[in-house]
Order: sequence, then C-alpha cells, then structure tokens
Amino acid sequence: MKSYSISLKLSLLLLVVTGCRATAPGAFHRTAVNWVKHHVTVGGRNEKNPLAPTKQNIEDGKQAFDSYCMVCHGLDGQNTGVPFAATMSPPVPSLASAEVQAYTDGQLEYIIQNGIYPSGMPPSKDQFSDEDIWRMVLYIRNLPKAGSLGDPAVYGGSAK
Repeated sequence: MKSYSISLKLSLLLLVVTGCRATAPGAFHRTAVNWVKHHVTVGGRNEKNPLAPTKQNIEDGKQAFDSYCMVCHGLDGQNTGVPFAATMSPPVPSLASAEVQAYTDGQLEYIIQNGIYPSGMPPSKDQFSDEDIWRMVLYIRNLPKAGSLGDPAVYGGSAK
C-alpha cells in the first residue's frame, strides 16, 4: 500500500510539472480549431446581411463599433493601440485577418451577438439592435488602413 501511495504521489507530481508547461499551439492545431469554428461552432453561416454597404451604413457601423468593440480591437479593428491584444490567450484577432474575413456575414453577426466562449469575446446582443450589429458587420468588411485612426483615447492615444 505504501508503494502505491508513493507511486500515486510521483505520478501526480509528474502530471503537475508536465501539465503546467504552456506552449503555443502549432500550425495543425490552429488550422483544426479554425476549421471547427468556421464549420461547426459558429452559427449563422447562411444568414445574409439585410443592409446594403452604403457609406452611411458603414459609418453607422463604425460608430457602434467605436462605442463597444474598440476597447479590444482598436478603432481600426486591427488592434492598433490595444496594449494587451497580443498577450491574451488566445490573442485578440485582427478583424482584417484572413481568418476573420473568411467568416460569412451571418457568422460575424452571430459572433457579435453571442460571443465566442472561452476566447474572451463577449456577447453583445443586449447592447445593440439587430440593425446596429449588421452595420458593424459592414464596418468589419470595410475596415480602414491599419493605424489610420490612431490609438484609442482610453489607452492614452489621441484618436483621429
């Protein structure tokens, strides 16, 4: 019985020591996770944006985005001026990235409404009307040049 207890303690110690070693996910893991998000876990794949991408709708989407999303994604949606974006796990994605832009409009709307657990992306369905969320999708599809809007004032920047 005593050897069982020692063996169990050594096994637990080994598990703790090796299990606490954090490493960045490899290319295969990232690809697999992205495929699952795009094809399984994120709903709304076939939903179409009912709003036209007019200059006014895009500007209204930017205004809604600036009131809530810019804290994590920056004013330009590309993490400009967000000091923690790269250090979170998983990192805050640039909304201009191929991974994000590969979502359909309906999936982007779904993500904005429902968030992505456990990534840190919160749901915002209680913060905005359906039309405002669709306008934010239009803004995400028409992001400005990275850095062109400056850093968010909340992080000491002087947004343009």
